[in-house]
Amino acid sequence: MRIFPVLLGLAVIAAAGGWVLSAPSPLPAETFDGLTGDPVHGQQVFTAAGCASCHMAPGATGDAQLVLAGGQRFPSDFGTFLAPNISPDPTHGIGGWSVLDLGNAIQRGAAPDGSHLYPALPYTAYDKMVPQDVSDLHAYLMTLPADATPSAPHEIGFPFNIRRSLGLWKVLFTGQDWVVQGDLTEAETRGRYIAEAMAHCGECHTPRNALGGLDRARWLAGAPDPSGQGRIPDIRPSALTWTEEEIVEYLTSGFTPEYDSVGGHMAHVVENMSKLPDSDRQAVAAYLKRVGG
Repeated sequence: MRIFPVLLGLAVIAAAGGWVLSAPSPLPAETFDGLTGDPVHGQQVFTAAGCASCHMAPGATGDAQLVLAGGQRFPSDFGTFLAPNISPDPTHGIGGWSVLDLGNAIQRGAAPDGSHLYPALPYTAYDKMVPQDVSDLHAYLMTLPADATPSAPHEIGFPFNIRRSLGLWKVLFTGQDWVVQGDLTEAETRGRYIAEAMAHCGECHTPRNALGGLDRARWLAGAPDPSGQGRIPDIRPSALTWTEEEIVEYLTSGFTPEYDSVGGHMAHVVENMSKLPDSDRQAVAAYLKRVGG
């Protein structure tokens, strides 16, 4: 009968270990000390990161795309996520957030109240952003129109609605190094920063495993569209045989070398990319030519 107390003790130890491992891991409190946010540069970060593409209201056009009221729906194998309000509204948006609050959200997946955020917010990519860019992004976000629309709850069933379990998911899939390594040129390094961090290209173009983590061994190899309709293309050099100039043109105008036009959610990506400096689009094209596979 002595085996039962031993098993109970082991269960308690395992539960305590799981509780510790699943706790949020916030940024150091001094991460943004001494930094002053520049909203002008923050607008470029905002554009490259595609913030409006996900957080504007459904169907918004023109200037209304800068009203980040949320509400767009993003289906997945784990349920449907609804983009929250990230306008500067102090009650229903993020108007009361400090730059550290924003950094913890987009780089550690942790809300100001300490709860885990779902990785529909691509913090596994944003965690590679440098502190100055996060500070600048915060400064820009606070210049946008406030909107009092309450954020709608995600439509997530059991057991995925247990947010604490996301802490264990983060142990497996966050804090990873750059995918493309090696002796990169300045342009390729900049392209990697845009593609792997800010623009989070891998979130759509890379297949996922059963736990929803990116299969980094097949980086940018294409994936099923979460909507269940069609497939997001393989954009590795072995599949995307466009020249760098043709990639730049696509990211500028939305036209392929065959004169097809961009569609779907990628239209928002091209719209964002077209607003960046020419050198950034050239950098992304140079980076894509360095991706393995």
